[in-house]
Amino acid sequence: MITRFDVDGVPGVFAKTGGPMKAGLAFRVGFADEPLPRRGITHLIEHLALHSAGVADYHYNGATGVEHTYFHLRGSETDIVAFLNGVCASLLEPPLQRLAVEKEILRTEAASRRTAVNEMLPMWRHGARDYGLTSFPEWGLTALTPDDLHAWVARYFVRQNAVLWIAGSGVPAGLKFTLPDGARQPIPATSSALPVRPAYFPGSSGAVVWDAVVRREAAAGIFAGVLEREMFRALRQEGGLSYTVQTDYDPRGDGSAVITAVADALPDKQGAVLGGFVDVLAAMRVGRIDPAEVTTVVNQRCDALAQADEQGGRLPGQAFNLLVGLPVQSLEEAVAEAQAVTHGDVLRVAATAFADGLLMTPSGTTADWAGYTAAPTSSDHPVQGQAYPSLEDPHTRLILGDQGVSVTDEDQNATVRFDDCAVVLAWPDGARQLVGQDGIVVRVEPTLYAGVPAALPWLDAACASRCPPATRPASPSPSPWPRPSRRPRPEAAAVRWARSSP
Repeated sequence: MITRFDVDGVPGVFAKTGGPMKAGLAFRVGFADEPLPRRGITHLIEHLALHSAGVADYHYNGATGVEHTYFHLRGSETDIVAFLNGVCASLLEPPLQRLAVEKEILRTEAASRRTAVNEMLPMWRHGARDYGLTSFPEWGLTALTPDDLHAWVARYFVRQNAVLWIAGSGVPAGLKFTLPDGARQPIPATSSALPVRPAYFPGSSGAVVWDAVVRREAAAGIFAGVLEREMFRALRQEGGLSYTVQTDYDPRGDGSAVITAVADALPDKQGAVLGGFVDVLAAMRVGRIDPAEVTTVVNQRCDALAQADEQGGRLPGQAFNLLVGLPVQSLEEAVAEAQAVTHGDVLRVAATAFADGLLMTPSGTTADWAGYTAAPTSSDHPVQGQAYPSLEDPHTRLILGDQGVSVTDEDQNATVRFDDCAVVLAWPDGARQLVGQDGIVVRVEPTLYAGVPAALPWLDAACASRCPPATRPASPSPSPWPRPSRRPRPEAAAVRWARSSP
């Protein structure tokens, strides 16, 4: 049974369990709260706060997610008190002598991190803001100062924006949360870069990935489970086309949830996997869902809830609920909610999810034949201003105007307006990259456009007064970039990041 308690004004949830005690301290702040020029600030603070734990005999870690940042451990009562009290003390007085070292550690972590197969979807769905920021590198790390960190801590890492969970024999004595006072921070507003849905875009791999934003409810979680079973049957068991077939249901604090589905494919099977994947979604959309499958997934969900409750696994989710004003849900309530899901409820979610779907097709493929609209890859109109011809392509021009910057050719244009610019990346050699809130990118390379070097002082002045900066360190003169992509892909962004590294 989950019960409520408070420590120094920080609300908490507790469950009596056997075995080693487990505890966590969470704050309502994550990637979605960061402006793009400060991307990485929350992760950096998390690393600094963990430094106080040093090399310990118990298991501990921290994590920065989309909406939450949390610190957790498994150990004795003494371990829990020492760790959580130490984290709070480090948040109050961050070990700023570690700032340069932790920045390097984060850069190393990013370089070694494997790219998630669904990493591009947030950017294409939301753009370069709020929930789309998970697709972007931590561009803000280099320029972050101690004052930036203190201001971020004072806003987000406060007792009114925190929650605690503990699983074990009892709440240990001696917990002392020396956190500053502040205010509970609301969930970020969700933006959209998709004027029409369902939509698709070609990815850079052979996998097929789909997601949809739906209402947060038990029926949506059951639908995700049924979808995984249908995909597994069609793409692996019957078709022999995929090895990894899985779905995920990720609730958000604003009352929505993201359902994600993934299927891998060999190069010569990509078209078949895409077709089979689309067929499964289309069949479920029109109601071809076996009621027995719904019953099976409901029973699986109830068993998983009971097992998680016994081990304290439901505590983090219930703690996150407290941070967004939702009530703590007992096991009996959660099971009853799942058991109340009907076949009709799952059909309703299937139709809603299909209508909101965003599909990543294998590289070089499309999905317009299946009723999906291509996601925007260009802007509607270029800005008015001075045109600079490309030195490589007679049909391509860079336009610098009072309202923003555009690159145009015979087919399309990419525009970033100054009043809708998410970030400007700058290199000492004169290269500039403007990223719009919608994710559209314009790259200004002085070596690729006639007359641009003389115009850079004007561009920098215009950007400095109206665009968020993220200045990069020195780098060698660039090789000519390819013609500008209309949205930055994670691997393309990584290339730019490597180019700007010291």
